[in-house]
Amino acid sequence: MATYAVGDIQGCYDQLMRLLDKINFDPTIDRLWTVGDLINRGPQSLETIRFAKSLGQAFTMVLGNHDLHFVAMATGAVKHGKKDTLQAILDDPDCPQFCDWLRQQPLLLRKKLDTEVGTQTFLMVHAGIAPGWTFKMARQYAGEVEAALQSDKYLKFLSKMYGDEPDIWHDGLEKWERLRVITNYLTRVRFCNGETQLNLAIKTGPKTAPDGFKPWYEYQELKKNKVILFGHWATLEGETNWPNVHALDTGCVWGRTLTALRLEDKQRFSVPY
Repeated sequence: MATYAVGDIQGCYDQLMRLLDKINFDPTIDRLWTVGDLINRGPQSLETIRFAKSLGQAFTMVLGNHDLHFVAMATGAVKHGKKDTLQAILDDPDCPQFCDWLRQQPLLLRKKLDTEVGTQTFLMVHAGIAPGWTFKMARQYAGEVEAALQSDKYLKFLSKMYGDEPDIWHDGLEKWERLRVITNYLTRVRFCNGETQLNLAIKTGPKTAPDGFKPWYEYQELKKNKVILFGHWATLEGETNWPNVHALDTGCVWGRTLTALRLEDKQRFSVPY
């Protein structure tokens, strides 16, 4: 039995199938985790979401910004964007089921696994967590957004989800502004500063950090028994230079590779676009 964490698939179904063949993935004994952005931008979003849902208990995901965007589109909270490739799902008779299924998925996973170096606590998130957030705090704040997404007020949440402001986290934030900042950290962050201020405009690599800002993960102090898995940041090209922080978006939808990390021994497997 092995657990594989896969980077942003974004509708690249054919590449996912080749990657699963390469690792000899067996859903009866193995487990597949994905760091979010399961769909959108790529050519086969419908096939991808249908396959993921069909895996049942063998599949675990956290929601990315593109997954949330699909739910917002499917429920009428936002209009179709020029770069979206979601029409096949929206036109499919199973669209309401896919939407409801995504609404039940977490924004953050915190789980212990036995690895070759002992028991490790894994935190999987699409984009990142704020400076000063412990794993426990991150799980708590993610739960607030999940509760809103799964409540009877989810349409209101989706309509208030978009936007870059407020751009700083503090525990005194309330209602939709609080949920928006949490969502932006979990699904959109790349750069922030030590005061938890976000810079969501710059999407290039760490060398382009604005003055006073760093990649969010550089604020985390991790012991060897704690590991972070994330996606979202394709321009990192899978490298953080931090041993227990694993960037898994290797830019498949941009013509590069799709990557899986076997969590038990941290071995990587990739297939080209």
